[in-house]
Amino acid sequence: MKQRKIPLRKCTGCQEMKNKKELIRIVRNDAGEFSLDRTGKKPGRGAYICPNGECLAKAQKSKGLERSFKATVPQEVYEQLLQELEAGENA
Repeated sequence: MKQRKIPLRKCTGCQEMKNKKELIRIVRNDAGEFSLDRTGKKPGRGAYICPNGECLAKAQKSKGLERSFKATVPQEVYEQLLQELEAGENA
């Protein structure tokens, strides 16, 4: 049986290629609204980040998400991501 190809994506924080399922997707839709996409199926431009606070801090410092979306990312998106990461670690 033929083995399936595993999709890889680059984290905007640490710049490492990782399995798509291990990463969190942030989506910007046509209206310019940002949201988290756990399913990976929401429509819009997506960027990926590792599920840890260090990568989020690196992405914020290096403006990795801004480069991916070619737009400024509001501070609320970073705060929402941080809350999501903390909730995931506690679960």
